[in-house]
Amino acid sequence: MKYAFVRDHAAQYPIRRLCQTVGASPSGYYAWLNRAESRRSKANRTLLAQIETVHFDSRQTYGPIRIHRELHSQGSTAGLNRIARLKREAGLRTRQALVWQQAGRGRTFEHIVEHRLLRRFYADRPNERWVADITFIPTAQGWLYLSVIMDLYSRLIVGWAMDKKPSQELATLALEMSLGRRAKPIGLLLHTDQGVQYRTARYQALLAQNNIQPSMSRKGNCHDNAAMESFFHTLKTEHVRHHKYRTFDEARQSLFDYIEVFYNRQRRHSYLAYMTPFEYERLHAVS
Repeated sequence: MKYAFVRDHAAQYPIRRLCQTVGASPSGYYAWLNRAESRRSKANRTLLAQIETVHFDSRQTYGPIRIHRELHSQGSTAGLNRIARLKREAGLRTRQALVWQQAGRGRTFEHIVEHRLLRRFYADRPNERWVADITFIPTAQGWLYLSVIMDLYSRLIVGWAMDKKPSQELATLALEMSLGRRAKPIGLLLHTDQGVQYRTARYQALLAQNNIQPSMSRKGNCHDNAAMESFFHTLKTEHVRHHKYRTFDEARQSLFDYIEVFYNRQRRHSYLAYMTPFEYERLHAVS
């Protein structure tokens, strides 16, 4: 198109000369340019509205890549660079990470088992490898302790429990929830750290009753349970640090919403090719 030729060479040659070359008038060129810019501006406004919707639906946790994947799943053909530019120009900031310390560990108890997971943070099928850990959440009433179990196949949180104290019952309740959801898993390995909650006779008996093979991190080595540490980092970065919980109940409701509503069902995970854990399991026909 002659006007496009003029636009593409306007930085090297005078507009009037270019218009004479292609047989067009400068006024016609400027009118075309304004119309083209208006169409682009309108398209950008529409795209920005879509970006803002995904940004806030993700609780301000999605960067350009996840927003691009989400919009692509909705039928958008917008490129990643364009989305990143519009997001940046609109001042839509993604929540950034803070450094959190890990909860203290108890004294030495029995039932310490060997490190069988060997940092294989993946699985070929559901209920092949689970990882578990406990963290603490600040509230105005004190610490709320959260016990979580994740299936490494889909990164789905299959079980969790909360309590005002890091009781020995806490880990058992999370395991019971997981078993209730997944029914009798066959050939399952469950990896934890050496926390006292995982070394109680009741917990070990529950593992044995369900033919679950235990695995434990080496003492003081958080990298042996890196997948679980990563989940807690994400939870605190994207969610907890942006709330000031007044009560235990307020924190419980907030954590339930993040885990069950957002993380399991809505949050796109880079490990899963930017699918949600639920989407990944449905795609692979997990029952």
